[in-house]
Amino acid sequence: MSWIREIDEEEATEELKAVYDRIKRNRGKVANIMKVHSLNPKSMLAHQDLYLNLMFSRSGLSREEREMMGVLISGLNGCEYCRLHHAEALNHYWKNEAKTNEFMEDFRSIMLGDRGRAMLEYAEKLTKDPESIGKGDVDSLIAAGFNDEDVLNINLIASYFNFVNRIALGLGVEYTAEETRGYKNDVQ
Repeated sequence: MSWIREIDEEEATEELKAVYDRIKRNRGKVANIMKVHSLNPKSMLAHQDLYLNLMFSRSGLSREEREMMGVLISGLNGCEYCRLHHAEALNHYWKNEAKTNEFMEDFRSIMLGDRGRAMLEYAEKLTKDPESIGKGDVDSLIAAGFNDEDVLNINLIASYFNFVNRIALGLGVEYTAEETRGYKNDVQ
């Protein structure tokens, strides 16, 4: 639940029911972060499509790298809902809860290599101090081995997590341990 009225799956009709059904087919369940959109089904669908495109489509970024950004940015924003969900997905790749927990405390404390560090430093700066981003920040990503398409995707993923964190925090989207656990297609 959240601080605004939501339409439950059982009460959904027509357009909203179709959107809920699609999400359940694609993801296995309808997350609270999607349910908060229930008064605007088109935004729910657009949100899901954006998420699936950024996190699962073919890209020069690995799924692990994308999940690292989700965990980092959600932590910076204080969004435990997203941080815990994406930490679980990240741990699927690492299979090391101690490493995942250490990463959540301070990403600089684990060995990432130049590529991972450059990506996360850009995402951190874009989250905490976006007006200070300059061409030099993009040049650092290129120097770390990313191409222009990768840089665009890093920016889009960082921007997406800032967007979704503000939905969760700004509308009081609740979560439980069960809510933050995996969804169908969270790891591929």
